[in-house]
Amino acid sequence: METFFKSKTNLGMKREDWRLLSIFHGYRLLLALTFSVSAVVLADTDFFHAVNGTLFLSASLIYLGLNAIVLLAVVGRKPDFELQLNSQVLLDVIMINILSHASGGIRSGLSLMLLATIACAGLISRGRLVLFHASLAVIGVLATHAYSVLNDGAPSADFFQVGMVSLGYFAMAWLAFMLAKYAEANERLAIERGIDLANMAQVNQLVIRDLHDGVLVVDEQQRIRASNPQAERLFGSIPRDAQPTLMEYAPELVEWLERWRRQPDTALPILHTPIDNGDVNVRFVSIGKNKADVTATVIFLIDLSEQQQQVQQVKLAALGRLTASIAHEIRNPLSSINHATELLQEDDAQSVGNIRLLAIIRDNALRLDRMVQEVLHLNRRDHAQLEAVPARQYLEEFITEFSQIEKVPEEVFSLELDTEKPLLFDRIHLHQVLWNLTRNAWRHCQKREGSLRICLSPVAMEDMLQLDVIDDGPGVDPEYQDQLFEPFFTTASKGTGLGLYIARQVCQANGASLDYVSVAPGGQFRILMKIAT
Repeated sequence: METFFKSKTNLGMKREDWRLLSIFHGYRLLLALTFSVSAVVLADTDFFHAVNGTLFLSASLIYLGLNAIVLLAVVGRKPDFELQLNSQVLLDVIMINILSHASGGIRSGLSLMLLATIACAGLISRGRLVLFHASLAVIGVLATHAYSVLNDGAPSADFFQVGMVSLGYFAMAWLAFMLAKYAEANERLAIERGIDLANMAQVNQLVIRDLHDGVLVVDEQQRIRASNPQAERLFGSIPRDAQPTLMEYAPELVEWLERWRRQPDTALPILHTPIDNGDVNVRFVSIGKNKADVTATVIFLIDLSEQQQQVQQVKLAALGRLTASIAHEIRNPLSSINHATELLQEDDAQSVGNIRLLAIIRDNALRLDRMVQEVLHLNRRDHAQLEAVPARQYLEEFITEFSQIEKVPEEVFSLELDTEKPLLFDRIHLHQVLWNLTRNAWRHCQKREGSLRICLSPVAMEDMLQLDVIDDGPGVDPEYQDQLFEPFFTTASKGTGLGLYIARQVCQANGASLDYVSVAPGGQFRILMKIAT
């Protein structure tokens, strides 16, 4: 990031240097044009106190012609920048001193024009060679006046004025050097601040994007200026090529925003999102120094459903630890009761009433033992070893095994496969989930040929399969559908209420999902899983 900004800044600095050099050359070209026009128009006057009008006119035209040639070099940017700048300064020193000599020497005042040249050159070059440029100007003005004294009889007393002008050149050079260094320091500081701001903006963007809460930024006209994926998950996507108003995107928030602006301390109620009807807590934060200077408002959308899920997970974890400890404590007594019951049943002297009571004890002991086994399965649901399971072979073997153990005729099953792609699942976990769903389906179906359907088909999403277990029974009452996967919820007199809950937990451990599909008639449970590659 920093390297990119620095390289981009260096490129911008070079362009700025050439632009400044172009402006400087434009000034010099205008100066040469002024000298030339003045020499022609004011030839008969005492303009510039010219003592040699012919030399002044010739030098002005040569100065204008050379600047025109230099213009082509500046536009073409060849040769390099440093050479062009030094050449222009040298040209100014030579030509302005010639014009000064043609106008009567140091008293004409034309030598002062080199002050602008030295200052501009120092600022453009950022202080580089500025003393060299001043030295050239001093040498030029001293040589010109010395020539005038030796050949034209100019007064030698004017060397004092020449010395003062030379001091002015060095003073201007020092001032240009200090200003250039100050400007360069400010430029460097601005570049560093720009890099810091760009990095900070990128960090802020990443933080806002990965924030668990939704964020909307609206301006004073309630037009949405920024958002993050969490906000779009709650209220819908925002077109990237448009900036809708808050009324167009989330009208539920407009009234609350106005109420908050009128009374910032007012407690706001819980909002129900339009997409999934979830609970959202809304918080507004203004951007500005005071209420009169508010330029935008940040809206934080806190999804309470995640908090509720976390609370539920904590409760379920505590409940799981409690039930697991209880299960371990009652497992051995249950085994003893079951064993004692089997021994008593072997006694042929038992009466019919005692045999019936012993059967009740055995059945309930087995039921409690099954509950203990299911509770203990809760602690092993996360140990999933994913593998590629051949769909047809596995399902055919499962139907055969289930029919033999549960004493179910195989004609009851109907296997429908729309794909032969393998399933990505832990084989033992898949067996556990499918066995639970199939046993529930067998208990509620009409027990006729084709009453139980196991269907496997691809879905619209890539790399996903859906496995449906369907029965022709009465289905699940809509009143109980929301409670199907809650722990210890059951409508059967001998059920534990943990089967479907464990089945969903096991599916989640395998990167899959288990849901009930409401169809009429019959019941349908769907496992959505990945395809093995």
